[in-house]
Amino acid sequence: MEFEFPGRDRLESTNDVELSDLPRAYRVSCVRDHPTVSDVTAATTGAVDDIAALDELEPGSTVGITAGSRGIEDLPAVLEAIVSELQSRGLEPFVFPAMGSHGGATPEGQRETLATLGITPERLGCEIRSSLAVDQVGSDSTGRPVYAAEDALEADAVLLVNRVKLHTDFEGDVESGLCKMAVVGLGKQRGADNMHNAALDRGFAEVIPEWAGILIEETPIVGGVGIIENAEERAAAIEGVPAADILDVEPDLLARSKELFPELPVDDLDLLVVDEMGKEVSGTGLDTNVIGRVNFLGQVELDTPALSRVYVRSLTPASHGNALGMGLADLVHRDVAAAVDFDDTYVNIVTSGEPSRAKLPFVVPSDATAFVLSASMTGVASASELRIARIENTLTPEELWVSKPVAEELADRDDVHVHEDQPWEFDEHGELAMPLE
Repeated sequence: MEFEFPGRDRLESTNDVELSDLPRAYRVSCVRDHPTVSDVTAATTGAVDDIAALDELEPGSTVGITAGSRGIEDLPAVLEAIVSELQSRGLEPFVFPAMGSHGGATPEGQRETLATLGITPERLGCEIRSSLAVDQVGSDSTGRPVYAAEDALEADAVLLVNRVKLHTDFEGDVESGLCKMAVVGLGKQRGADNMHNAALDRGFAEVIPEWAGILIEETPIVGGVGIIENAEERAAAIEGVPAADILDVEPDLLARSKELFPELPVDDLDLLVVDEMGKEVSGTGLDTNVIGRVNFLGQVELDTPALSRVYVRSLTPASHGNALGMGLADLVHRDVAAAVDFDDTYVNIVTSGEPSRAKLPFVVPSDATAFVLSASMTGVASASELRIARIENTLTPEELWVSKPVAEELADRDDVHVHEDQPWEFDEHGELAMPLE
């Protein structure tokens, strides 16, 4: 898809703002303690040891291991360690995509999504089975069917593997983690679609724990390996949880994850510039907890941060055109619009249930245009007063460039370093020409 702007000059001249009117830019980095697992393989092996049901399996038993679509830095290493440990016990592990409708809701697309994340048969040393086939395994308290993947049901045991963190759609005792991996991951596209529809009726916080309990009871789930990440996206803890304990233990893992969650160091901005959005960054492309926007039917909007405008510069290659979440932004670069695969995006949005998140925002021809227009779209009296921050993505909001009004606010904080300043630099095409680090 091509986006031409024959009226570009007219668009940029709709006000009297010049790029030279922008306040100076300051590089900022947050200072935090980052507890980190020193040996991912050893920690993962220890987590597997904590799941006693695996010890009861006969040699040659098959173990299905879930792999989601999120860009979890240590996930390939964790999966590799699990496979190696199970093989050393004489078991036959395999990995299967557990990602609802991502990858276009096709076996090939989901296999490709895993490969993009570095999860391949060659690296793991085991088979990857990709299928969207499911069977009904039960019904919830309202009579809605609960589904599980045939690949999981045919295995002698299933091991859930996922990062435990804040969810982008709701708040609850369990959010994004092992329970969600059971409900959405094992449910595949059909189960994910059915769950999201149920959640629109009763709420995620009620549906996910109930359905997870049904799946734990009715499928060969023996436990889960939960990854807690620090603010630098590395494993801070890797925990093995027996199936019977998942619903009780996961709230504690979530609480630990919240303490390490990365966030913007400022709560009030006129313009947040995000270099990239994507499915491996967040299920919504942009993490709603970072940008303070939920935009989901029946869910309460967050109070902070308060961002007048959000501008997104690109869609990650690993998204394969799935631009779910672009509707959370106000402006996008034309490169984002050109990269959208509406088939994949719409399949995902129908499954997740909130169409407003897939709306195409205001498309601009260049970064410079977005900056100039922000002076007319945020209510500031002068462009020199614009409160601007620029981040790479919502996984890394603690390394950023900010405008002078924001830098002055952060200058006295012990947990923030304000570095050199310079003008906002743009190349001859109007694109930002200043590295984030």
